[in-house]
Parts: sequence; structure tokens; C-alpha cells
Amino acid sequence: MKKLDYLLLNINTIKILGDKIIDIESITNNSEKVSEKSMFVAIKGNNSDGHNYIDQAILNGAKCIVCQILPEKIVNSITYIIVKNVRSEYSKICSNFFDNPSEKLNLIGITGTNGKTTTATFLYEILKLQNIKSGLISTNCIKIQDKKFDTNLTTPDSYEINFYLNEMVSHGVEYCFMEVSSHSIVQDRIKGLNFKIGVFTNISHDHLNYHKTFKNYIEAKKIFFDNLSSKSISLYNSDDKNGRIMIQNTSSKIKSFSIHKNSDYKIKIVENNLEGLVVEIQKNVIHSRISGNHNAYNLLAAYAVCDLLGLEKQKITQSLSILKSVEGRFEVISENNKIGIVDFAHTPDAIKKVLLSLREYVSEKNKLITIVGCGGGRDKLKRFKMGSISSSLSDISIYTSDNPRDEDPNQIIKDMLEGVEIENRDKVLVIENREKAIEKGVKLSNEKDVVVVLGKGHEKYQLIGNKKIEFSDKEKLSYYLKRAV
Repeated sequence: MKKLDYLLLNINTIKILGDKIIDIESITNNSEKVSEKSMFVAIKGNNSDGHNYIDQAILNGAKCIVCQILPEKIVNSITYIIVKNVRSEYSKICSNFFDNPSEKLNLIGITGTNGKTTTATFLYEILKLQNIKSGLISTNCIKIQDKKFDTNLTTPDSYEINFYLNEMVSHGVEYCFMEVSSHSIVQDRIKGLNFKIGVFTNISHDHLNYHKTFKNYIEAKKIFFDNLSSKSISLYNSDDKNGRIMIQNTSSKIKSFSIHKNSDYKIKIVENNLEGLVVEIQKNVIHSRISGNHNAYNLLAAYAVCDLLGLEKQKITQSLSILKSVEGRFEVISENNKIGIVDFAHTPDAIKKVLLSLREYVSEKNKLITIVGCGGGRDKLKRFKMGSISSSLSDISIYTSDNPRDEDPNQIIKDMLEGVEIENRDKVLVIENREKAIEKGVKLSNEKDVVVVLGKGHEKYQLIGNKKIEFSDKEKLSYYLKRAV
């Protein structure tokens, strides 16, 4: 429970009607979750406007309303807080409610199109190996020490973020590694959080259904670094052509990492095979268990963050050599002398990087078989690019269903087929049913061929219509590889 006047510290209010000394027991932006002595925050979203639910929130017990537009009907016993930007102030109010937990630990945010989950998880695992109490907020899950919580968003709601950060503080966590999505940045979900380090991995075509243009998408990511304080550090991938844009207006200290360009932290790939990468970082040779050229960036970013946090270099390199693949990220499954790979790659750039890495493992005598689809209700412009890349870099491509949601999966596949060049059409099969597509891919494979299933990675479900159906790429691929003869 908190006094309202405490929750309003550093909040930009336009007008306050009512008592500021009332007790607030909970905060929510969902009128159905309002209880006695709640604060209801009326947020205008893409599908609904919280201002339309103010009366219902009051009926459910709300004692305080935060809004941008004062309702016509005023209840004398209710306190109304009028602000210019509800989303922004909601985030700061949530931080106040939990006594600003991000200031009591070291919060590291990782943003970019690809590599966020892998880099954040590597960092969490490195500190865990060194018996340093740490937490993780990622697409895969939220972790506090060894305790795991499920999450539906890459970056959760502002209340949820601060709730878990507060839980971490109460458990003595020193470091938290958090994925920062472009949606969360423009929706002000991370407003008011104190980041010690911000990491930029890369940026490529994604989420244009939401951001509309690639320029808007870049600008969304850039806001994160623009808002870092002079006490913070920005660590960016200098090999990415948009890396400099990210940090051009930041007040934070700037550090860089790369494979190709000059930078503060540079990595050299010595060897690349399915058993793992052998890399050299600052004259230290590391035999890792992580495969894929693209993962060199993730290993390097993790190394750089640990170094900037002041961890011992020897312990960092030792930990990097022990790390295992993150679930659903270039995860290798070997059965019957056949190789299966499950990866979350669902953007043109990510698919290209995965398939280019795999081409290095596949000899001229063997095949690379790719099973891939595109999600429904998402960026349609990337579909033909994904179809083009898969068909050109694979020996066989099977286009299938991948979370079609409310769209016709066959129409989504048609959109992918538009990107297939004439010379690659004979290499493409269409099997809408995802399980049958995986089964067919395995049946078409011989010894030492590679079957890669892209798009869903760690996910344990398919979204078809309004149903969430249990489904795991890893389980299905493993099952059919074991049955293969």
C-alpha cells in the first residue's frame, strides 16, 4: 500500500481533482482487475480506449483515476489525475509503487532485431556460473535466480516489469538482464527505469506492420539510447550500418563491438562447426559450445557487458566456454546420423544468417532442408523476402504454417512464393500442416543432411484462429528424426 502523493512524485500532472493523501493498494490498466482502493490508469491502446472503462473501474472499487481526458461524469469520492501522456506517467507511477527497484540493482537492457534473447540469456547464465545473483526478463521467460516465470511479451507491461524487478531486489539480485523491444520503447513501458548498460545488437526488416516504415523502426530503437543517462554505457554493434545512428545523441558513455570494423571489443572466428565456435577475444581463445557465425556477435556482446561490469576476464572466458545453446536458438538435435536444427529466426536477416552458417556445415554431397513459414497478422512485406532467401540458400524448402492467427495460412504461403526465383521453384514444396511438413523434411533427408525448422524456436504452441494449440518444433523434429531409418 502506498499514499497517492508518494506515487505522484516526479509525475507530470496537468490537474488533480480530489484527495491526494488516499491509500492505493494496487495499480492496473485493466478495469476487470480493479479491486478496492485501486488506481485505474486509462490507456488508449490500438484496440480499445481505457477512458471508456472508467465508470466500470469505479464500480469495481477504484479510488483514483489517471487519465488524459477528464470524464463528463465526476464522482466526488474519486481522485482524478489528469496527465498529458498516460503511458509515460503510468510507467513512472509503477516504479514509485515498488520504490523504484531499477535503482537498487544493475539493470542491463538489450535491444535489436535479432540476438536479444540469446545475449540476455548468455549474460544471465555467465553470472549464474560465477554464483552472482542475477535475474532475466526475456522472450523465453522471466527468471529470478533459479525460479522461472512464463511471459507472453518480449518486454512485459510496466507494472509487471517493476513487480519482477522488486522481487529480484527482495531476493538479493545484483544484476538483471532485460530484452527491450521496440514496442515497449514507443509505448513507454520502460519509462523511468534506470539502465546501467544499453546494448544494441543489430537492426533489420521487422515489425513494419506496427512501425509502418523502417525509419520509424530505427527511430524507435534509438529512443532507448537517447534516454540513457550520462552515468550509463551504450554498447553497440559497429558492424551494423545503423549502429552509429543509435548512439549519435546519447549522453551515455559509448563502447563498441564488432567482427569486421575497429572497435573496443573485437572477435575473430577461428573455427565454426556444429560442435561449437572457436573464437578469439582480446587474445583469449575460447572453445565454445555455441554454433553459428551469427552467434559470435552474441558471445562478444556478452563478453563486453561482463567486462564493463568489472567481472574478471579469466572467469568470463571460462564461463563462455561452458555456455550451451539457448532453447530454440540454433538448437542442435542429432539422431540416426541426421542433424536437426530448431531456431527462432523469423525475419529475413535472421533466416539468411542461420542458413549461411548452416551452408558451411553441409558438404556438396549433402542437403540443407529448410521448413519455414510466416506469422499471420504481422508484417506482410517480409514474406516474399523470407521465401526468396530460404529457396535460394536451401537445397529443399518446405513452406508451411506458422502462427497464422486470423489469416488463411495458404494465402500467407502464396505471399512467400512470390519471392521465389524461377530457377529455385523446383526446390520448393508446400505443406500447410506444420507437423506434416517437419515429417516430410526428415523423410527427404539422408545421413549427414541438415533439417532446419525456423520461426517458432522455444514456443510450445501454434496460434490458429482464436485457438492456442499445443505444438513444439523441437519435440516434433526430435520425434521424426528418431523414427527415421
